[in-house]
Amino acid sequence: MQDLPMAVPSATVAPVDLQALRLRVIGRLASLLENQTRSSAFGAALGDLIREKHGEVSQVLDAAAQLPAGSETTALMGRVQDMLGRLRGSFDLLLTERARQSQAGSDDLRDIIAEFDDMFRLLLNSLVERELLERQSRVLEQIILSHERIGQWKEFVQSILSDFHTIFPFDVFFVAFAEEHGLVLYVYYFGSCNEDCRKNIRQQLVRSMIESLGLPPDSPLDYEEFEVQRGREMSALRADQMITVRVPDHSTQLAGLLGVTYLASAQLNPREESVVRSILAVMVMVVGSSKILSRTLAELEYYSVHDPLTGLYNRRQFNNMLEYEIGRSERHDHEFALLLLDLDDFKDVNDSYGHPVGDQVLCRVAEILRAHVRKGDLATRIGGDEFAILLMETGREGAVAVAEKLGGALRDCVFTGPNGSRFHITVSIGITVFPHDARTETDLLAGVDIALYRAKELGKDGACTLDAMPDRLQATRSTREYAEKLRAALREGRIVPFYQRIVDCRSGETFACEVVARLRETDGSTTAAGAFIDTIEKYGLGRELDRNIITQVLEASSARIKTGQAAQRVFINLSAQEIQGRGILNYAEELCHQLEIPPHRVVFEILERDAIGDMTNMRKFLAKLRKKGFAFALDDFGSGYNSFHYLRELHFEFVKIDGAFVRNIVESAVDRALVRNLANLCRELGILTIAEFVESAEILELLQDIGIDYAQGYHISLPSPTIS
Repeated sequence: MQDLPMAVPSATVAPVDLQALRLRVIGRLASLLENQTRSSAFGAALGDLIREKHGEVSQVLDAAAQLPAGSETTALMGRVQDMLGRLRGSFDLLLTERARQSQAGSDDLRDIIAEFDDMFRLLLNSLVERELLERQSRVLEQIILSHERIGQWKEFVQSILSDFHTIFPFDVFFVAFAEEHGLVLYVYYFGSCNEDCRKNIRQQLVRSMIESLGLPPDSPLDYEEFEVQRGREMSALRADQMITVRVPDHSTQLAGLLGVTYLASAQLNPREESVVRSILAVMVMVVGSSKILSRTLAELEYYSVHDPLTGLYNRRQFNNMLEYEIGRSERHDHEFALLLLDLDDFKDVNDSYGHPVGDQVLCRVAEILRAHVRKGDLATRIGGDEFAILLMETGREGAVAVAEKLGGALRDCVFTGPNGSRFHITVSIGITVFPHDARTETDLLAGVDIALYRAKELGKDGACTLDAMPDRLQATRSTREYAEKLRAALREGRIVPFYQRIVDCRSGETFACEVVARLRETDGSTTAAGAFIDTIEKYGLGRELDRNIITQVLEASSARIKTGQAAQRVFINLSAQEIQGRGILNYAEELCHQLEIPPHRVVFEILERDAIGDMTNMRKFLAKLRKKGFAFALDDFGSGYNSFHYLRELHFEFVKIDGAFVRNIVESAVDRALVRNLANLCRELGILTIAEFVESAEILELLQDIGIDYAQGYHISLPSPTIS
């Protein structure tokens, strides 16, 4: 047995050689077992021969032993016979041990062969599983979801299948989707398939797939076929070669995907089929998800540049196209027009008929815009009830013509509200033209906005071009820049209070001080409030200004009290927005409490034109103001067309007679009569009067004769940075 070498497998043996190695080693071991068996049989035969000859010798010796006793021969034969008996016993023991050892060796060889075979089978199975898993991994590694790939869904699936085919070759692949109109089957061919082959696939194999998906065999079908690869002619394909995986019952939201089918003419072993099924289960989820993602991305891309309600382009696309058109028109020396449309009083539509009706109106407006712009022009909804149109290569005359047609079409359109009610809408349109009105995106937008609001000012339901207001754009820009300057001044504390004395007309003694705002310029000069108050109100800085001034005034009053002087009564102007309850009274009350200033020493005043704008809120404001201990003065009294009505509806502690009447009472008998009558009326109502714009001794004397209570103006004192 030592002369029979055993082949030892190398650690570097490739998996495909392991089976041959296993068979070779088992063959050598079997050969050894056979040799041992033969040796055992030869030993048994030799033993039988020896026993036979031993028996013959024993018989001869037995015969010799029958000779007469006493002879030396007899004695010798007795000894030989004794020796043969002992030899027979020893030989029997030897043969018995030899047979036992031979049997043990045979059993060991059989056990070794069986263990070796089991070990190699396990190793081969492990290597086969690993190789299949590596192939499976290579397929799955190719399934990478990305924006670029799933954006083109069909190409993405074809790419996955191509990678799949290189690792697990197949002939045909099916993907089945349930669409609104029926079943759609995508068929991918990997090989040459003539028309007869395709006919067979459609008539036989497709029906088998439909049945495996649990669908009726007569389901209506639409096909999309893709010849991915050409090559060998496909052989006959059978239904029993198909591997179909259905969409799991819990995954019903995969864009209508029903399942996929893998069809290969090559026979798969059970392990390969198991791996292919697992890959198909993954592909079902990937294919369905990729179609959903592709559809979602398409929707996102659409709505990134479209308005979801009207389907028009949105502000983002409008801005992009405006920038592009400016560059294009500059390069080619073209002109283009920009129209900005705002529906007149559209809020009333929503308030009267509800937002669903309002949405219907916006959609109908969008349809009218599409119908009245050329192909290549851009109609957009930029927000709310505002629309914008870019008219390419169009001048002012053409833009005005389009605007008039749009206005007429909207004016003539009849809309239906709830319960069959009918109504109409109108539109105001602003127009700017590149490059005549402006050359930059910012200026074009600012200009068209100005033109639109001018159309509103002119009575709505019309169009206005920017060329009718040549200096308006620059004026608007200057106002905006000035607003930023004022914002910085408020932040830096450079808008400060000045104080102008209000005196008793009878005694001439100081009664109070009116607080007027002054802007301290960076060069140290000051600017009166009349130069900037309109800008403050326009750009919503009134609240910040009010709080700023109140804080400085009350802190100055507190400092005056701490020096032992009496608290001076102060009149502080408020912006009209404070009537809406923006918290200024609470703020002032808290500040008075902190600085220990009596609230009755503070009089808030609001212009008559602002106070009368919202009578309901004005009543609430006055009630809250008096509850906190403050007083109120109505400024510029008499400037309104119905001032007496306000005196009847509201109660004021003070009214300040409009300075336009006061400054002319010496020369104008009409103004004297008006001031006298206003003073008498207020006296009858228990309201104190203050005359503004007292600029001479003659005016003051007349006011004293008329019976005005208090007066202020440049004749009495100029505004001062400190409280008098």
